Amino acid sequence: MKRKRYNEEKIIGLLKTHEQGAKLADLIRQHGFSEQSCYR
Repeated sequence: MKRKRYNEEKIIGLLKTHEQGAKLADLIRQHGFSEQSCYR
């Protein structure tokens, strides 16, 4: 089984920051996510 690269806490933090008004494209670049991973 493939290991998850991002833990839940990191994903939740990213989403909370996005809800506060940060642009999603900027957050993805800062945290090293791919855009496709973010939308899954």
